[in-house]
Amino acid sequence: MSRPRVVVTLLATFALLAPACGGDDGASVDVTLQEFAISASTTSVGAGDVTFNATNDGPNDPHELVVIKTDLGITELPTGDDGAVLEDGEGIELIGEIEEFDVGTSESATYDLDAGAYVLICNIVEDEDGELESHYQEGMRTAFTVT
Repeated sequence: MSRPRVVVTLLATFALLAPACGGDDGASVDVTLQEFAISASTTSVGAGDVTFNATNDGPNDPHELVVIKTDLGITELPTGDDGAVLEDGEGIELIGEIEEFDVGTSESATYDLDAGAYVLICNIVEDEDGELESHYQEGMRTAFTVT
């Protein structure tokens, strides 16, 4: 094969493979919510569009997924008297959320994320027989990094 033909073949191959390496297509993260934990299929992705595919595994409670950019630790987010994270609190940048959804269902949302530290939480507070139960305080939080 001649040198120009090899170069053209290599360039064409690169053009076909480049989208598979991430970049413009964004990333997809599967997130499982359950009493009382959040787990993500990965804890780090590259900057750009990130789609969170959230599934509520219950077994009993509705949940939500809130995406927060912050340099605070996952247990150091400012909270109100009811234990809910103050989504407009100091040191917090609310990126977005998948509103409360039922057990056994899934929801998705895509956000354009810059590099930095993030926390994924469920910020629901329930009244359980006169006692407030903050899902965040019960452990529904996980760290997430965008590079």
